[in-house]
Amino acid sequence: MFGSTMRLLNRCWTIFILAAGCTFSQAKPDNSLCEACHQPVAAKVEAGAHGPVACASCHARHEEFPHPAQAAPAECKTCHAKQVSEFPRTVHGQATQRGEQGVPECAVCHGVTHEVTRTASFDARKQSIETCGMCHSEQLEQFQKSVHGQAIAKGIPDAPGCSNCHGVHVALPPQSKNTFSKASQIRETCASCHADLRLASRFGIPPDRIVSFDQSFHGLALKAGSQTVANCSSCHGFHEIRESKDPLSMVHPQNLAATCGRCHEGAGTRFALGTVHWTEGQKEPAGVEWIRLIYGVAIPLIIGLMLLHNGGDFIRKLVALRLAKVAVPDFQLRSNARQFRMHGAERVQHAALVVSFVVLALSGFALRYPDAWWAKPWVAWEASLSIRGIAHRVAAVVFIVVSVSHVVSLVVSRRLREHWMELIPHGSDVREAFSMFLWNLGLIRRRPQVASHGYIEKAEYWAVVWGAVLMAATGIALWANKFTLQYWPKPVLDAFSAVHFYEAVLATLSILVWHFYFVLFDPEVYPMDPAWLTGYSVRNRAAHKAPASESKPGDN
Repeated sequence: MFGSTMRLLNRCWTIFILAAGCTFSQAKPDNSLCEACHQPVAAKVEAGAHGPVACASCHARHEEFPHPAQAAPAECKTCHAKQVSEFPRTVHGQATQRGEQGVPECAVCHGVTHEVTRTASFDARKQSIETCGMCHSEQLEQFQKSVHGQAIAKGIPDAPGCSNCHGVHVALPPQSKNTFSKASQIRETCASCHADLRLASRFGIPPDRIVSFDQSFHGLALKAGSQTVANCSSCHGFHEIRESKDPLSMVHPQNLAATCGRCHEGAGTRFALGTVHWTEGQKEPAGVEWIRLIYGVAIPLIIGLMLLHNGGDFIRKLVALRLAKVAVPDFQLRSNARQFRMHGAERVQHAALVVSFVVLALSGFALRYPDAWWAKPWVAWEASLSIRGIAHRVAAVVFIVVSVSHVVSLVVSRRLREHWMELIPHGSDVREAFSMFLWNLGLIRRRPQVASHGYIEKAEYWAVVWGAVLMAATGIALWANKFTLQYWPKPVLDAFSAVHFYEAVLATLSILVWHFYFVLFDPEVYPMDPAWLTGYSVRNRAAHKAPASESKPGDN
């Protein structure tokens, strides 16, 4: 209690000292001695930014009369050391070092020593734009036509000027990594105003522009480190930003095809149909809204039922096989009567499918969640080379090739086709699944008979088929965006993107909850069912005889 009180008193004392210091520093200095001879100059100083500064602060040995000729002249760095030290790094400072003539220095922007203007005033900000225009006349002309320039002309003090986007004393060259106008920094520069809810409310600016950009592909790729993806200025321009309803605006509907066509060559006029900026749950295209709602119900329902089914199965088997009071013979846990499950060609296809799926999942979700620890290796080189994007597309090609090869193998190989026929769904699968679900929940006493290729394997297989078709179709459409944008409006691609993402979430969770359980964590096969490696399973189910070409001594 005493310590808290002392800390509070210390803070109050510190605030008092700071306030007193500010008050004392603003007190008018006594320059009467100088004013006796320099009245006109003193009047100009008092009216400017240096009014509260004593003459002695800048002029050494001023009290000697006549003033010594060798007295050091006043220098800005005496009080503004930080700003002066930063100047050599700026684009203007580097031009000075190269010996270029007419480069602006302190006096050009702030006024001569005794007439330094107050930068905090709106008139000074407005004048600074004209000052920049003395050298950058083309940019000034464009700015004056923009929404920002028109706001300045109307006297709106919160409107941005040159210094808001380029900095004041840190106007760096465009190639500098720290410049406000660099591609990777544009989003933050625009967000300084367009993410400000106070400004949005005051001027009627849509408050969701930065949020919607962050959720888009462009925003996600930029966050991951891409230096070439479109940013705010790619679509809206730099100095001549106009309202979207202005026919000369880059984002006017009749100009969108040309604007987007700079990156997406051949983008058609239909691309402009629909909303560009939208956030999940707000102003989103109708197709995206329905897709989100459908998957919002389907994913929790499907994964929840899987967890319920496998949780009951795990408890049942754990008690029966691992925790039973009577010792279970080893031959019952690892039956010598191994079951044939997969041909060699099927195992090769399965291995390629596993590798491509893992790479697709990691590289795909790394775009959505680039800040996650597991995503860091995928986006580490995004600024120079999109390793993540390349890996995702290569894995997609492998995935599609495996899928096509599977279909071809079923057509040309009778042996594989006969094996595949066991995965054709039947009405008995529904009864088997329902009975097994009741058994796992402890609602029936007698364990149902499960077929060698029953509802578990069939559900997995046909879910993969459905997911492969859906993911391949939407993925190709998104990959070939230069073609699809010629014919389809943007909301169609937004819907494809939503399906691609949510289906990926469902597929990944299904693999983790359903497939991994029966292959790795099922007490009946733990620590692993080796069927995907050897072709034979240790699971105790109805016998399935291996083909003669696959049989080995001792196999049943």
